[in-house]
Amino acid sequence: MLEGFKRWLTRKPPRDRQSGASAEPGSFNDWSRRAQVQIRTPRDGHGVIVDGKSGDVPWRLEWGASQRPYVLGQELRIRAALPLPQDLQAVVLNRPLQEAIEKTMFEQYVEGVQTRLDTDTPAEMRWVVMYPKLGRAELGALQERYAAAASAAPWLQQWLGGTLGPALLALRSDPASAFVLMVNRGRMTLRAELDEASAAAFEPYLRVFEIALREARGVPNDAAD
Repeated sequence: MLEGFKRWLTRKPPRDRQSGASAEPGSFNDWSRRAQVQIRTPRDGHGVIVDGKSGDVPWRLEWGASQRPYVLGQELRIRAALPLPQDLQAVVLNRPLQEAIEKTMFEQYVEGVQTRLDTDTPAEMRWVVMYPKLGRAELGALQERYAAAASAAPWLQQWLGGTLGPALLALRSDPASAFVLMVNRGRMTLRAELDEASAAAFEPYLRVFEIALREARGVPNDAAD
């Protein structure tokens, strides 16, 4: 899969992609006290784990080695479980990544020898080509920076139609860096390329994630039918 992302991976000068990057939990003490989150180092000693709550919903933030082929360098992951329909699948991602995924999947599965999507391909990559995407008119102000696809377009439109849309636009992330926000089997996950491990670097993504959680809980489940 990394070979298929050759152009994506060479879009910027090479950077340190060492899996041994680490963060010092003590540097987060102020954030821990202020936000009432628990911060620790993973068992392997590399990266950082933060546990917190958004209202009554627990979430976990992890920063460390990338777990996806489209994320260069270090990866930020935030996850939480929600009472959403188990068959609901939705993804919002930055537009350059969407275009790179579509090109990669076309070359690998249409022009190449493979004839079907395999389970080794990350789910969110499969959804980009499997599910209907919102049109630019439906995305509105999001259309220049983001793309979105889902198994249920009405649910996706309502999710983005509230305060989540403006929050995504306010996120000051590098447009050439991977960003994915997804819902799958009652779990929400945010993934982003982020080399810096600090409260200041994490908090903008966490704000977007918490807004996404709140907006998802407000969308009627029947919108996913």
